[in-house]
Amino acid sequence: MSIYDTLNDMQREAVFHTEGPLLILAGAGSGKTRVITHRIAYLIEEKSVNPWNIMAITFTNKAAGEMRERVDGIVGFGSESIWVSTFHSTCVRILRRYIDRLGYGNSFTIYDSDDQKSLMKSVCKKLNIDTKKYKEKNILSQISKAKNDFISPEQYALNNQNDFSKKIIVQAYKSYQEQLKSNNALDFDDLLVKTVELFKGNPDILEQYQERFRYIMVDEYQDTNTVQFRLISMLASKYKNLCVVGDDDQSIYKFRGANINNILDFEKVFPDAKVIKLEQNYRSTQNILNAANEVIKNNKERKSKKLWSDKEQGDKITVKTLENGFMEADYIVSQIKKLKEEKGYKYSDFACLYRTNAQSRAIEERLVSASIPYKLVGGVNFYQRKEIKDILAYLKTIDNGMDDLAVRRIINIPKRGIGATTVEKIQSYADTKGYSFYDSLKQEECIEALGRSGTKVKNFAGFIQMLRTKKNYMSIRELTNEILETTGYLEELRLEGTDEAKDRISNIEELISKIADYEENTENPELSGFLEEVALIADIDSLDENSDYMILMTVHSAKGLEFPVVFMCGMEDGLFPGYMSINSEDPSDMEEERRLCYVAITRAMERLFILSARQRMLHGETQYNRPSRFLGEIPSELIAGSRDNVKRGMSAKDIMETMGRKETRRISKPSDRSMAKPIFESKAFEARQFKVKKADGLDYGQGDRVKHIKFGTGTVVAINDGGRDYEVTVEFDSVGVKKMFASFAKLKKV
Repeated sequence: MSIYDTLNDMQREAVFHTEGPLLILAGAGSGKTRVITHRIAYLIEEKSVNPWNIMAITFTNKAAGEMRERVDGIVGFGSESIWVSTFHSTCVRILRRYIDRLGYGNSFTIYDSDDQKSLMKSVCKKLNIDTKKYKEKNILSQISKAKNDFISPEQYALNNQNDFSKKIIVQAYKSYQEQLKSNNALDFDDLLVKTVELFKGNPDILEQYQERFRYIMVDEYQDTNTVQFRLISMLASKYKNLCVVGDDDQSIYKFRGANINNILDFEKVFPDAKVIKLEQNYRSTQNILNAANEVIKNNKERKSKKLWSDKEQGDKITVKTLENGFMEADYIVSQIKKLKEEKGYKYSDFACLYRTNAQSRAIEERLVSASIPYKLVGGVNFYQRKEIKDILAYLKTIDNGMDDLAVRRIINIPKRGIGATTVEKIQSYADTKGYSFYDSLKQEECIEALGRSGTKVKNFAGFIQMLRTKKNYMSIRELTNEILETTGYLEELRLEGTDEAKDRISNIEELISKIADYEENTENPELSGFLEEVALIADIDSLDENSDYMILMTVHSAKGLEFPVVFMCGMEDGLFPGYMSINSEDPSDMEEERRLCYVAITRAMERLFILSARQRMLHGETQYNRPSRFLGEIPSELIAGSRDNVKRGMSAKDIMETMGRKETRRISKPSDRSMAKPIFESKAFEARQFKVKKADGLDYGQGDRVKHIKFGTGTVVAINDGGRDYEVTVEFDSVGVKKMFASFAKLKKV
């Protein structure tokens, strides 16, 4: 029996079509990785393609690791020559060899988000940018967007020469890139941008890789941005054997720069492209798939497809509205206990998905109380912890002395009497002379100008130079132990003796274990290679599928994963979909929210719970929202008959509207106000000590139409004089009922 006999008809067609451009529209759970790996095997076994000439590229280390494992298993001998990698890892490998053509050193550092913020803070200080008005995070976001669209600082300045509001971004972008180059560093976006620049300016290098990669396969193509599209197009332009696999219905990363038109317009860019749809789902029951199909068909920007399964219909979907967020959490705990006891599920079979990280708090509290083990995906990344970043900064300095951020971070860690004033003097000297920060430490002129601090700085520079020499004959683990021992970093933590210090020591020990694992499992372990691997690790890569704990994560983080039982929490208008999408004039924003809902639904294999709350406290504000409009798109026959109105045959849409009307009536009744204690009378208000200036009166009253800067237009339901401020309850047309303080709300009568 051939390995290809295990494929369904459409999968086989995709595997056997090897020449020319190919678009595989792979619905959720349709076995796309299986198709890619079998296609690679077919190219080698039946088409006699050299494994060296095959490239498979995806987005996450986890996905690349799984693909590598499957490729090795199915191809066997020669599979190690196949380039299976993420976009960023691919670019790093290319740039390590040739980035000197762009004026960088080959031992460049990769900056993570914290490094970027630190650098931008320095840029803003240098340019006298008011960071209260122009947040570093927002500036970096604009720069990232420009890079994703392959717009250089010069082109960005040209494009916005008449836009005064962009003047600050223009200046910051230019200075930021100059400082990166000075530090011999790249951010994540640069890894892609610089590779495309390398290919554009060096046709010989491009041709070398075109010859190397004659057959290219790209997974999760719907998530590619403009610069990734250019990279792939350039590599595939000679032989045109480009196979892209993706699902436009799962394009949910617009905020990161993903361009859904890359997949929607594939046939326009490659007119000879063949399109194959994979619609058979191997993950979920038919009821779950039917719900997903019914929701997503309301999008207009999509390629038509309909998921189906030969599995049983399965349990109907449970849709439940709880009184508040804590009762929602209680319900989740009760269902976990019930299903674990009655159906034999493990904790790892459960996942709780939500739209924003802020929703996890109430759920975490209830899980802790119930002694249910859980893992929060999207918390503090291991490599973002202070002690880990400190040790990595030492290693970065040893590897790349031009990385000013790393040197500045460790110059007084542990404390060696080198203060901020001294650091600024060194930086000023470096800027004046055009030296890197580290090179300035070795200049006698600089040391003498520092006075009494000069000796301490000289000793530090000598210590780093000694470590850089030892790098040539010591292993990474030995080098790390040398840092910890000589600096006294570990000893200082031991003397501290607190629980927090013990946790930090454990984290450092875990880092050493990671280093040992890297050295044992890497053919030619190098410090730069280890730092590169660490820099490219994402939160999701730390998910251990063999541990028995339930998972809490945002829907964005859950993409690509599957769980027997899924709880979708906070399914309310204003939260999911968010009020910004509801109020947006761009219909594509709501379509992206709907795709996100589709992704959440299709994570469930056997049981799906969709939950909402009538009242929810988020960001210090009590919200009263209608159940999500997406629930109105699910036919009532797919919903478990736990509600009387469902049993009577009401549509899901009618149910949502009825619940919305009940909610309005509930808030309008004065007797019900006692159920929700005014925020400004609560302990939370006392703790926050809001400084508000109560108005003498309001120019609107109950029943008036008002407008809010974020929530749009609505009707005033109630006004309560709380002494410190007026508490105003408004039912907004687009996001439901909100309670707010008049001083903060700044409502305008319309």
